[in-house]
Parts: sequence; C-alpha cells; structure tokens
Amino acid sequence: MKQIEVVAAIIRDTEGRIFATQRGYGEWKDWWEFPGGKIEAGESPEEALRREICEELETSISVGSLLQTIEYDYPKFHLTMHCYLCSVLSGALTLKEHEAARWLAKNQLDSVRWLPADLQIVDTLKSLALQ
Repeated sequence: MKQIEVVAAIIRDTEGRIFATQRGYGEWKDWWEFPGGKIEAGESPEEALRREICEELETSISVGSLLQTIEYDYPKFHLTMHCYLCSVLSGALTLKEHEAARWLAKNQLDSVRWLPADLQIVDTLKSLALQ
C-alpha cells in the first residue's frame, strides 16, 4: 500500500479556538481538515509545516509541540500525520487552496464533517483543556 507522510497544524487563537479548513478539491472535497501537507526531501516536519501554511494560507506560524502522530489506512494509501500545536505569528489565514475555513471552539468541533484521520485529532482535542 502506498505510504504518505504529512504534517498538520493545530492552529489555536488566544480564545483557545481551533482553525479548520474545508478541502476544495479531490476525492475528499468538502470534508474538513487541519491544514498542512507533505514533507519534502530534506525538510524537518516543523519546516514542512511552516512552508505549507505559508503556501496555503499566506501566514507565518509558530510551530509548538507535537500533539499526536496519527496512523490511518485510507482505501488507497496509508497516512502518517504528525500534528503540531501552532499559533499565528503574522498573516491573515488567506485561503489559497481551501474553499472555506472556520474557527471552532472545543464544543463546536463536531459541527463539521472531518476527514477520517483528522477525527482522531478532534477526539484528542476534546479531551484537552485548550487555552
């Protein structure tokens, strides 16, 4: 089975809300995810995450601690997703690839249709005290 390794940003604001994005393309179009992308050769996960968020959202982020690594089998590939707690340094989270975005409070995390792998992170976030 094909293996894909990605990074995802769990971007929090000062109120503890989480930034979620809606996919605008592909097989999983309209499903919600944490923004991020593939790690390129020679990049650390943190470098990849800063680059991806800059490319996708025109925003500079601070990458904090690794929250969780998810292993998930989609029908066509195995996903390894490293999820980091992040905050915005500069930029306005401008959507370049996604069709929508929302800031979600902890009690709103179930209000969107998350990609299956991202649901595992949602469950972790619901169990944490976010601030």
